Amino acid sequence: MADPDPTSLRLLVLLSELGSIGAAAAQLRMSQPSASKRLSSLERGLGLHLVERTRRGATLTPAGDTVLDHARHVLTELDALTAGVHALRARHQQRLRVAASMTIADYLAPRWLTTLRTAFTGLRIQLDSANSAAVTEAVRHDRADLGFLETPDVPDGLSVRYLTLDRMTVVVPPAHPWTRRRTPLGPAELAATPLIVREHGSGTRETLERALANTTTAPAEPLLELHSTTAVRNSVVAGAGPAVLSALAVDSDLRTGQVTEIPVAGLDLHRPLHAVWRAGHRLTGPAAALLSTALSDTA
Repeated sequence: MADPDPTSLRLLVLLSELGSIGAAAAQLRMSQPSASKRLSSLERGLGLHLVERTRRGATLTPAGDTVLDHARHVLTELDALTAGVHALRARHQQRLRVAASMTIADYLAPRWLTTLRTAFTGLRIQLDSANSAAVTEAVRHDRADLGFLETPDVPDGLSVRYLTLDRMTVVVPPAHPWTRRRTPLGPAELAATPLIVREHGSGTRETLERALANTTTAPAEPLLELHSTTAVRNSVVAGAGPAVLSALAVDSDLRTGQVTEIPVAGLDLHRPLHAVWRAGHRLTGPAAALLSTALSDTA
């Protein structure tokens, strides 16, 4: 016995409802001869006489009525499967992959993504937090639809949109000797001091090294090298030593007195924040909406 195909089963159901092979064929946009051949093939495949053809039309035989009940059940399940697959595809298509440097991921992106979710209900959002070098690679290799960077220089080969300037600040534990200074900290003294720093490839580390590049003092070896902004911030709060961090990362700690900001003279510790995406690719849908949200929030 050959397995019946869905189109032949639909013909059988329509025939029972319309009483005519021609009318059933018209519903499925096929010719009457093609419909007759399909029904004959269905009968041969099942080994049953299903349709009684007369000059006045066509009716189902008792065997045809029995097969009809099964056909309706099969087609109902098949329609449910098709609808489920379409819904699954739609959910997969409503996905946004975002990669952000750690300061942005921790202190800015959550607010942007919350706003986005109100406009795109059911949107699946994946946010990967990494250093700027890793974010760049994720965007270049299509592992992220939109990226956010904190590096002073934006890498080549990406579409770029400037967002805002982020201010970096020197912070120390409250008991650190620098808190008793009466003059601002100079570039040479900062360069000569072992600091708690981020790893190479991070925008925070690159901004600091760029700011100290013109000092004649040889940079000191790091006191600690850590792989997240949160880890650097926690180390300062714990009393390990000084660090240079985004003001975004230590704002609440400055207000509560867990860290102290040290004034600095002769250094530009600002860095630009950028949105990046694949060159030649036009942002649409949720990605375009997220960029618009970020621009509005940082204006």
